[in-house]
Amino acid sequence: MPAMDARQLLQLLTTQVDAIISRTKALQSIDANRLNTQPAAGKWSAAQIIEHLNSYNRYYLPEMEKALQKQVPFNSVFKAGWFGNYFTNMMLPGKDGKVANRMNSPKDHRPPQQLDAAKVIAEFIKGQEHLLSLLQKAGSTDIGKLRVPISLSRLIKLKLGDTFRFLIAHQQRHFIQLGNVLGSVL
Repeated sequence: MPAMDARQLLQLLTTQVDAIISRTKALQSIDANRLNTQPAAGKWSAAQIIEHLNSYNRYYLPEMEKALQKQVPFNSVFKAGWFGNYFTNMMLPGKDGKVANRMNSPKDHRPPQQLDAAKVIAEFIKGQEHLLSLLQKAGSTDIGKLRVPISLSRLIKLKLGDTFRFLIAHQQRHFIQLGNVLGSVL
């Protein structure tokens, strides 16, 4: 895996989270019924997509917070791990802005059908603001040395830098899905 400048990576991720927050805040002006409308049977509504992302934030944000409590000196070089790079690349949308491979969500990350859309969106924005604070804290540590267990198995741990990359790529992927859903339920 190629080495990356840790500060540049954290700045890029911060910019990406800022963009996700802006897009999420725009959802607050959309009618709750539209946010809860599924485009087709078995397809998630906009509110369900955001709730799915909330479920990942509920797991990963505390785990990243816990990892950041360890005192590790800053390292300006970050080298992605094999697993971390694989999982991140699997999540990233293609260069054309489309999601190439469809995946099934683990059972514990599947959202219910009817949701309080305003509450779901508010929780997501709060989670993203927490993520921004974690990215800021990460600027004073070695994001390649700290490890975070993945949600599928606590036995597999990713480097903190890879966990940030994966989580944000996952969000970007679902925001493409979100745009498609909102476009089809006008």
